[in-house]
Amino acid sequence: MTSDVGVAQPSPPSREDVPVSGDVTVVPMPPLAETEERLGADAGALSQWQLIRRRFAKHKLAVASLYVLALLYAVAILAEFVAPYPPNLRNIDYGYCPPQLIRFDFTNGLHTRAMRCDVDPITFQRSYTELRVVPVNLSFFTKGEPYKLWGFVPMSRRLLGVEGGGTWFFLGADKYGRDIFSRVVYGARVSLSVGLIGIAFTFLLGVALGGISGYVGGRTDSLIQRTIEIVNAFPHLPLWLALAAVLPSDWSAVQGYFAITILLSLLNWTGLARVVRGKILTLREEDYAVAARLLGASHGRVLFRHLMPGFTSHIIVALTLGIPGMILGETSLSFLGLGLRPPVVSWGVILQDCMDVRAVTGYPWLLSPVAFIVTTVLCFNFLGDGLRDAADPYGGR
Repeated sequence: MTSDVGVAQPSPPSREDVPVSGDVTVVPMPPLAETEERLGADAGALSQWQLIRRRFAKHKLAVASLYVLALLYAVAILAEFVAPYPPNLRNIDYGYCPPQLIRFDFTNGLHTRAMRCDVDPITFQRSYTELRVVPVNLSFFTKGEPYKLWGFVPMSRRLLGVEGGGTWFFLGADKYGRDIFSRVVYGARVSLSVGLIGIAFTFLLGVALGGISGYVGGRTDSLIQRTIEIVNAFPHLPLWLALAAVLPSDWSAVQGYFAITILLSLLNWTGLARVVRGKILTLREEDYAVAARLLGASHGRVLFRHLMPGFTSHIIVALTLGIPGMILGETSLSFLGLGLRPPVVSWGVILQDCMDVRAVTGYPWLLSPVAFIVTTVLCFNFLGDGLRDAADPYGGR
């Protein structure tokens, strides 16, 4: 007796399941890294900082500026090693010596040309003649006067110096025969660090007061905002002059350095405070902030643990764009004689020699620090623009 119940038969194998013999056309697959990157970006799997980093890498000018700034800060950190001479070493016989360019040929190798100084017996005016047949040999890691790197590491080698005696002024010399390039390198340590330390104080004041103003609101918000408006109402340069004039003249170089740094910070925190306040006003009523308060989180935890991380990238952009203002402020005060004073060496102190128009006309290499100041400020601005574009990874460009 046969049963009418059908028995399930296995389905015939599909074309994909059947192994193919003979010539097989292999379709090339994209690299795994590219596939994962594309899928991760499409699926939103990348974190905010990964998206910012990818977008920033596309901003070529900002990336190049970052490398230039890294080089400048490396030179500032290794100032004793990079500078051919100490910053205040005088050589009166070579006052206002013009720049001696670096040259190379197969006969003399890396070298520059010696300078002969002639003094007019009537006007005492100095004139220099380049001696083409008298090369001054240069070499890397040459041994010179002993020094201490960062004040405690004894060394005697320098990055590039004169081999076997002679003088070399890459950017020329000032009226006392001091090497301008060495002074610029040492001055970078002071001027560039003023920007970083000053922006740290600005960060503390701006984030704290701006966060409290936006989170608490009410009379506290009004008081902080009126204070910001009063500070912004003063013209900065006269106010800098007034505050710098109050500083005691008998303070040491270190005391003056930190005083100028704090002074600059007190006048530059208002912009960051306004940015932080606006962001806090936007985020404080979000669901996650309200949930944190309902769960018993303290106001400080809600503000600094939950709200602040939401716009950290915007704070970084604001700080990056604020550093050039710090550097220019220190340079202006020092140039006017109200900031850092000799024997401290900064870019503003070096430019004090340029207050004599006749000296600048006859010896234009005294303006060499201006090139470093302009380069630094432009690089920070380009870096800030790149970070600002990258801070909104999901936005179109």
